[in-house]
Amino acid sequence: MKERVEILASGFGGQGVVRLGQIIGEAGVRQDLHVTMLKSHGTEMRGGYVRSQVVLSREAVDSPICESPDLFVALSSAAYNQFKSLVPGSGVILYDPAFVDAVDEHLSCSQKAIPANELSVKNFDSPLFANSLILGVVAGLIDILDKDIVMESMLRIMPKFHDENREAFRIGYEYL
Repeated sequence: MKERVEILASGFGGQGVVRLGQIIGEAGVRQDLHVTMLKSHGTEMRGGYVRSQVVLSREAVDSPICESPDLFVALSSAAYNQFKSLVPGSGVILYDPAFVDAVDEHLSCSQKAIPANELSVKNFDSPLFANSLILGVVAGLIDILDKDIVMESMLRIMPKFHDENREAFRIGYEYL
């Protein structure tokens, strides 16, 4: 396991990008890891650019910036195109094909299509649970995170629709 794990998520407002970072960060704190989180967003209330950066480490974190993300969650084509070059060959890009039109086949990292929006609509008749589904995938890929603690953090931070969020998380965790 790496001493420092960097997770970058980006998309547009309303997709839960910041919430995703908050949940991962809380789960890390609850596991006694050193955690930093940075967020940035455009000036729009909804629909503008959003980015969340989380660093998890067993040692003190010297910089909160994701310079070489182990995992990049791309939830828009603009986000994908802006940050894809930061992901090293050992990293993974997760993207939702509903929002990322084309992927760069020349990248050396692994790229995985996660149709979270489609699966959320299929299973819950709503795209509302796509974020919980993505979170389940993230919990399955990042070995420093305990799946049960991530789910507990998700349910604590998102106080509504616990049954649906729990099921969406499970679907995502088992997807890969």
